[in-house]
Amino acid sequence: MDTVTSARPGRIRRVNGPLVEATGVPDAFMYEVVELGDHRIPAEVVAIDRGTVTLQAFEYTGGLMAADVVRRTGRPLSARLGPGLLGRVFDGLLRPLSSAPTWLVPQTLTLGERTADRWSFAPGAVLGRQLGAGAVLGIVADAGAIEHRVLVPPGVSGELLFLAGAGKVSDGEVVARVGDVEVGLFEQWPVRRPRPFAAREEAFVPLHTGQRVLDLIFPIGAGSTTAVPGGFGTGKTVLLQQLAKWCDADIIVYVGCGERGNEMADVLADLAELADPRTGGRMIDRTVILANTSNMPMMAREASVFTAMTVAEYFRDMGYHAVVVADSTSRWAEALREFASRVGALPAEEGYPADLSSSLAAFYERAGRVRTQGGRVAAVTVVGAVSPPGGDLTEPVTTATERFVRGVWCLDRDLAYARHYPAVSWSASYSRDADAVAAWQTGHENPGWASRRARAMKVLAEAARLSELAEIVGTRTLPGRERMVILGGRLLRDAVLAQSALSPVDATCSGERGAALLQLVLDILDRCMTLIDRGVAATEIEEFDFGALVRAREEAPSAADLEGCRTRLTTALEALV
Repeated sequence: MDTVTSARPGRIRRVNGPLVEATGVPDAFMYEVVELGDHRIPAEVVAIDRGTVTLQAFEYTGGLMAADVVRRTGRPLSARLGPGLLGRVFDGLLRPLSSAPTWLVPQTLTLGERTADRWSFAPGAVLGRQLGAGAVLGIVADAGAIEHRVLVPPGVSGELLFLAGAGKVSDGEVVARVGDVEVGLFEQWPVRRPRPFAAREEAFVPLHTGQRVLDLIFPIGAGSTTAVPGGFGTGKTVLLQQLAKWCDADIIVYVGCGERGNEMADVLADLAELADPRTGGRMIDRTVILANTSNMPMMAREASVFTAMTVAEYFRDMGYHAVVVADSTSRWAEALREFASRVGALPAEEGYPADLSSSLAAFYERAGRVRTQGGRVAAVTVVGAVSPPGGDLTEPVTTATERFVRGVWCLDRDLAYARHYPAVSWSASYSRDADAVAAWQTGHENPGWASRRARAMKVLAEAARLSELAEIVGTRTLPGRERMVILGGRLLRDAVLAQSALSPVDATCSGERGAALLQLVLDILDRCMTLIDRGVAATEIEEFDFGALVRAREEAPSAADLEGCRTRLTTALEALV
């Protein structure tokens, strides 16, 4: 990393874990990156009090001593953006881990580091034309499964005076000159500063996740935000991995923020083996993984979510839909709490810093579906896991997060212990995008989507209420139609909402198949209600074998198969009359 050579180096005064205080750095500015000691450990300025600068170190500070040198860099914490991000693993500061040694040692940020890689550049603009920010200069053909577009950087515009020809280009070569600015394949961008765009896009498009309980009951839109709160063992990580594998986004940015290393290894192994139905390659070839596990430096965890968002915005500017999967924002908030306690900041609820809500807002508010400066419509969607201690959903991180997200997919411990996955609670979850999704579905020849969702929600809620009543008075004391509601709730849970991540058939589900499966269960419930009205005993219907209906999600992959299942079940039920 370059340093400000004209400035005299400062000196460390105090070290307390990741908290470092330094003196003799009079020209330092907020969020500037400095280097500490002989190992040039990167740290960020977080407070300035007269002659004392407070720093948060992004590496292990063991070995640092009072009077060690503090060198300024003159730049904020930035990510190096360019070809080569897809299919690789980085730490929370976007330093590559794919080529790192087995045992990580403290290292500098190496901003602006150049490699020996050469990239196949194909020009895509015309010399002499006036270009603005976001205009396409060319593409890099060998940067991954997704076409990598080289754009005019934000804040740059003017006449295109030079454009490199087709061929191999190294990291440091200039590929274009726009006005008086030279443009290369790579750029630096401060991770805490959102990348600009032209305007928010008003048109709504839903995000298809491949998980029925989400797509049919709690949908969200492209560019939206959602939280996934749940206690230990409720299946947060598996659900997030399913989203990363099967959602219809172009780019996945998966950030493991303080989670266990073996979980990140599982994510990497699964994505490396999984075939991508969109490109025909591997899923990992359009995925960027940021691994900042629980045994890695704490304050790099704090920076990792902003680094991930910057990477997503970079691909958004190219015109792609990127999904940021953050697992978990609770570990990120714990890093904020630990550092605040070391600084001596006045604690708020449960010891978290008073600016916790502001920090969460700074992260989630960068999501959105926008029109880029280059005129392309693209989006960044954020899905953040929340791991409340003891499953307490009233703790500060969960309650503060709910203020800034459009949806909550709350995971239920009882469902998880009953082996019902995804363990998304239909009573505690919600989506503020449901009405917009219903309008979109109506405009795309699916007018029955809203009514099916509303009826399923009603059946589930009524079944839950009646089940509690039945535990007191007994099921057989209830009227026949109410007993059918309880049966319908069970069939919805088992035949529609449950989904196995390990199934070769049902790991993901298309929107059309999910709608057909839901309609099948609702039709069977209607048939049962009709039988009750015709005098068939509720006990006979409850003892009927609905196994074929429950197995349909595994054994009926097509609409024709589901229709055949409907015919067989209807015929068998009619035999009860």
